[in-house]
Amino acid sequence: MQVIAMHGWAGDAQGWEPFQAAWQQRSWGWQCGERGFGQQPPKAVAWQQGAGPRVLIAHSLGPHLVPPAVLEQADAVVLLASFGRFVPEGPAGRRLRAAVAAMAEQLASAQAGAMLESFLERAAAPQPVNLLPPGITAAPLTEAGRQRLAQDLALLAATAGLPPAFPARARVLIVEGGADQIVVPEARALLRDALPTADRLSLAGVGHCLLSPALMPLVCRWIEALA
Repeated sequence: MQVIAMHGWAGDAQGWEPFQAAWQQRSWGWQCGERGFGQQPPKAVAWQQGAGPRVLIAHSLGPHLVPPAVLEQADAVVLLASFGRFVPEGPAGRRLRAAVAAMAEQLASAQAGAMLESFLERAAAPQPVNLLPPGITAAPLTEAGRQRLAQDLALLAATAGLPPAFPARARVLIVEGGADQIVVPEARALLRDALPTADRLSLAGVGHCLLSPALMPLVCRWIEALA
């Protein structure tokens, strides 16, 4: 089994540390993509030729951040608190679009650090933000990191559905946080409609960052069942 993991907006590869020991115990090959929003340098990922089944695990914006060649070759995809279209139509979408525009303005100003900390608090909630591993707010933003955040925030607002390279024949697991404050219920419903044959897991009382001890073993058991 080989696993490629991709974080979402304002995340980094450190967020996969709770999974890495489980992957190593199972002798799975794994790589973690890195966009380089913070102090970590960008890191590209690619499937290893001749290895076992290819499993992509992506959080939030993650499926839209992996290279199309990686996404289209996946045999299975685990979508953690993810979406196809982030901003739905209607009143909820208009409010969300205005909020994203305000975040973009703050990102370009001296308020960037405070905005990111507030975002991560909402992403972790209702669990406390100190349960998250050290991330991009642990050090001042670089100009390159700020530019990547702005670029990917614009991508997030422009998403209109699943990426074109999404593999039609892949097995899919959708994991939702029942108390997600970032991906609105309308966007979650759109994802379920786009992937009607996907397996689905909802974690009650858990937010966008899916800070639940149940997450890792449930996802690993689902992957093991693919073999």
